[in-house]
This record gives sequence, structure tokens and C-alpha cells, in this order.
Amino acid sequence: MSLEKKLAIKGAAWTLASYGSSQIIRFASNLILTRLLLPELFGLMGLAYVFITGIHLFSDIGLGPSIIQNKRGEEREFLNTAWTLQVIRSFFIFICLIIITYPVASFYGEPRLLWLIPIIGINTLVTGFNSTAVSSLNRQMAVKRVVIFQLVIQIVSTTVMVVWAWFDHSIWAIVAGGFTGALMEVVWSHFLIPGKSNRFAWDKEAAKEIFSYGKWIFLSTALYFLCSQADRLILGKIFTLTMLGIYGIAFTLGDMPRQVIIAISGRVIFPSISLLAELPREELRTKILNNRKLILIPLAVGLAIFVSFGDQLILTLYRKEYAAASWMMPILALGIWHTTLHNMMGSCLLAVGKSQYAAMGNLVTFVNLCISIPLGYHLKGNLGAVIAVALGDLPTYAVTNYGLWKEGLTCFWQDIQLTALFVGVLATLICCRVAFGLGLPIDKISPVDLIPINQLFQ
Repeated sequence: MSLEKKLAIKGAAWTLASYGSSQIIRFASNLILTRLLLPELFGLMGLAYVFITGIHLFSDIGLGPSIIQNKRGEEREFLNTAWTLQVIRSFFIFICLIIITYPVASFYGEPRLLWLIPIIGINTLVTGFNSTAVSSLNRQMAVKRVVIFQLVIQIVSTTVMVVWAWFDHSIWAIVAGGFTGALMEVVWSHFLIPGKSNRFAWDKEAAKEIFSYGKWIFLSTALYFLCSQADRLILGKIFTLTMLGIYGIAFTLGDMPRQVIIAISGRVIFPSISLLAELPREELRTKILNNRKLILIPLAVGLAIFVSFGDQLILTLYRKEYAAASWMMPILALGIWHTTLHNMMGSCLLAVGKSQYAAMGNLVTFVNLCISIPLGYHLKGNLGAVIAVALGDLPTYAVTNYGLWKEGLTCFWQDIQLTALFVGVLATLICCRVAFGLGLPIDKISPVDLIPINQLFQ
């Protein structure tokens, strides 16, 4: 077994272990916080983070991927130039947040955003000074150290959040947890690789290479923000804050399978394919498909179980105020399947230096969401809007497959086989559920969920 394959297997194992632990912590804290805080506060925080995330993505020039992919990624001058750019970018982001705060608060009619967005934005200034060590470790596929680093920070920040919420049932609990995590991350990151602290530096050639590689990543991530946050941007206007908070809970839980693929793609697939990028395309394609199948088969079974019985999790563990999340989550989770397929292969295109396809896919997905969410809401209320979100990134799947075909890495036939497996397992589980008298996962949809709110008062 080659060294690259051993590192990939080890990295995948650590990533899965990390994901499992992270989701347990996330779910447990989510469960506790929903008992201590009102759904409205989750909606408010989610709305604020839409724009904070947006500014981050609109200014992303691919510093992390550049360190992983570039041949100079181990050189001190290259790393220090990347770090300098990162610090400059953090100040730019904070200034942009200050500029957009008033227009955003006015548009959504929510004065609390006037102070909430700038305060959360302080985290950006703090994390702008993070060491490049995490990217260097990802480049070396030293996944274990990165996992421990991120997991400990999550535990500490979550603990602060829960303890604060226990004594003070306000939005400050979530704010305090985020700031604690940011502060801990910036300090610890500079000790991950002893003797390699970052310093301000400027290597003109390094900067040129970063910008050259990052131009498509910049466009792709800017468009990714639009397509990944279009749901909250639009729903924030047509949903109440309470319903937006409930939707956020459903989306967070339903999105868990995709998060593990994103983690594996970023920590394992992207670095390992980058090392093999010089191989003939057919040989590279064979290696990708063989390893991809091993990941997606258990995921198909797990996702089918999740879609079939996930609503029972919400109905059993959450307060009755969150009952609407029980029908939203299975629909959103169902849409994760095609998202997972293109996410994994999108990393392969990025690894061979073809980042333009992600940008194109995000653009058409954003246009699709802008049309389908309002249309779905107009036709079928909350249900129509949620279905539109679940199917929203199908255009990205189409563009990614076009890119794979152009680059000699097509996997469409494998997608058909794996989708047939997923549908077969899902149909079997749904039949078993109905046979046991549990009905369908979306049985909790109420008549109100089928009518747009503006039509309720006509």
C-alpha cells in the first residue's frame, strides 16, 4: 500500500471520528439551547450570520487551498505572504460589516442587527491573525492534529455557550461562545507547529501565484455564498423570525451528512488527489471512483435511515415549539444526496486546478434558488419553500458533471448505481415505517404550512 493511500485511509478515519464527536457535541448543545433560548433568537442569530458569512466568502481568495495545492506551500516566504494577506482581509471584512449593518437592519426591520453584526464581526478581526499552521498540516495530511485542535475548541466554546445560557437566557450566550472559540483558535494555532510562527512579509511572486490560483476560488466562493445562503436571505424576508429559527434547526440537523463529506473532501480527498494530479486522467479517475464508492455506499444507507426516521428524533427530544422542524428535516436531508455527489467530485476538480466549474455551478444554482424559493412559497407556502431549498443545487450537480466529463473524470454511471441503492433502501425503510404505524416522515405538516402567510389574512 502506497504512503498516499495509507495517509488517506488514516485521514478518513480521523475525519469520521472527528465528525461523529463534533456532531454529538453540536446536537447535545443544540438540544440544551433550544430548551433555554427562544426560537426567535436562533432566527436572529442565523440572519446575522448570513451577512457575516457572506462578506467572508465574498473576500475569499483561496489562501488555505493555495497552501495545500501550491508547490511552494512549504516555503516560509510563501506562508508568511499568505498570512499577511489573511490579516489584511480580516480588516477589510470588518469594515464591510460596519458598512452593511444599517442597510441590512433597515431591510429586515430588525434594529437588534445594528449592534449584533458588528459585535460578532470582532471575531473576524481575531481569527484574521490565525496561523497558517492548520493549512500546512492539512497539506501534510496530518489530520489527527487538526482534528484534536478543532474538537477541543468546539468543546470549550460550546461549554461557555451552554453555561452562559443557563444563567442568562439571552442571545449573549451564543455571542460569548463564538468569541471564546475565536480567541482560543488564534492563540493555539501559533503553537501547532513549533518554531514556525508567521510574520508580516511580502513575496511578490508568491502573492501573484496566490491571486492567480484564487481568482476562480474568489468567484466560486462569492457565488457559493449566494447559493448557500439564498434560502436565509429570502426566507428571512418571508418567514417570521420564529419560523426562520425553526427552519435553522431543521437545516442544521438535516445537513449533518453533507458536513462529513465536506470534511472528508477538504481534509482527505483534496490533499490526496493534489498529490496524484500528475497521473494520466484515466488512472486518476479509476483511483477516485474506487475510493469514492467505499465512502458513498455506507453514506447512502445512513442517509436513508436519517430521512426515514429523523422526524422522530425532533418530536421526541425537542420542545413542541420546534415541531414544524420534524417535517422540514426529512425533506432537506433528502436533498443532501445529490449535494453529496457533486461536493465530493468538486474537490477532485479543484485538486487538478479546475476551479472554474464550481463558480459556474454556484451561479446557476443561485439563479435557480432566487426563482424557485419565492415560486414554491407562493404555490405551497412553507412546504413549497423548503422543497425548493432541498432541490436548489441540482444545477451545480449538472455543471460539476459537465466539468468531470471535460476533464476525463466522469462518474455519472457510478452516480446512477449509487442513487438506485439509496432509493431502494429509502423505499424499504419507508414501507417498514408505515407498516409499524408510524406514518410518513412529513405527516406533521399542518394546513398553515401550505399557505403563504400573506394569504392567511386575506
